[in-house]
Amino acid sequence: MSRPYRIISADSHVNPSPAIYAERLPREYRDRAPKVFEKGGEEVAVFEGREEKFEMLASVAGMGYENYKADAKSYQEGRAGGYDAKARLVDMDTDGIQADVLFGSGSGGGVRLKTEDRPFRFALMQAYNDWLGDYCKVAPGRLIGIAEIPHWDVELAVGEARRARKMGLRGVAIPAIPTIAPGDRSYLDRVYEPLWSALEELEMPAHMHLGTRPVTAGIDRNFFVRLSTNKAVMAEPIASMLFSGVLERHPELKVVSVESGVGWMAFLVPWMDNVYERHRHWTKLRLPEKPSHYFQRQVRATFIEDPVGVRERHTIGISVIMWSNDYPHSDSTWPHSRKAIDEQFAGVPAADRDAMVYGNAAALYGVK
Repeated sequence: MSRPYRIISADSHVNPSPAIYAERLPREYRDRAPKVFEKGGEEVAVFEGREEKFEMLASVAGMGYENYKADAKSYQEGRAGGYDAKARLVDMDTDGIQADVLFGSGSGGGVRLKTEDRPFRFALMQAYNDWLGDYCKVAPGRLIGIAEIPHWDVELAVGEARRARKMGLRGVAIPAIPTIAPGDRSYLDRVYEPLWSALEELEMPAHMHLGTRPVTAGIDRNFFVRLSTNKAVMAEPIASMLFSGVLERHPELKVVSVESGVGWMAFLVPWMDNVYERHRHWTKLRLPEKPSHYFQRQVRATFIEDPVGVRERHTIGISVIMWSNDYPHSDSTWPHSRKAIDEQFAGVPAADRDAMVYGNAAALYGVK
């Protein structure tokens, strides 16, 4: 059967084994790497004194919704493509996907690697980036890795971005809200200028993934509230970079709002223009162009299923929008992504659809 259009998933995920860290960390940190033990017939991981089960929702693609569950018996339960590049390529072919843009799951094999020791956290990031670089080498034209960098230290972040680029990784991940610890600066602050300049030079987009922000106390315990409301919070970092002049000063910088959906942006884009027009005089803010100009020139955003965003694509900007299948996470459309696309894009001109499911991502990441 012929496949009439090409597809790139602009947001997919890897779930490496916790074992990758002990193998790749500097010697002084290896005894602190996550360790896996068997307990009651199941594998559990221990990290920084915490015992955790493996997160199953990070690897349930293709399972019926009624079979979803929170915990896995092993990091290997679920789709092997999360940790095995060759298995992933088979699943990509099954789904008709030419290329995957790959993000971590904030975890090692589904275990949250949270530590307040930032030098140690940076070492974990570097170990993950090394593993991801090796994973992507299996099919560099199809597996597009996004590196993690230490936003809290701009000099280190620039150095790691350069190292990642040499390994073949195509972008960097930064938190949506960077003020995680005392002393951290918001994206309004010019302390990040060397990073934005380096990313321009390296042609590496800055990615802010859904979930990389502090959660309101208590909300983290209510799954439904958290997942129903967490997309539009990405408006804050986007507006911060726009109104602080980051996008105007760095015209080649691309900023990607990942897994945020796009429908809500149909309100944000004209509203930012409205706010600017009403308040630019007394605030003395001077931008050479309207906010919508910088947004549509430099912001990109991914969605999985968002009929409102598809319908409002001209308000948002067709060039902004990139489809994804979120493989192998619980929101994934795998292995029926083409069906999901056909349903969402029914009645949409082929040129518009092709840009959003392939062309925009191909241009951003240099996919041939």
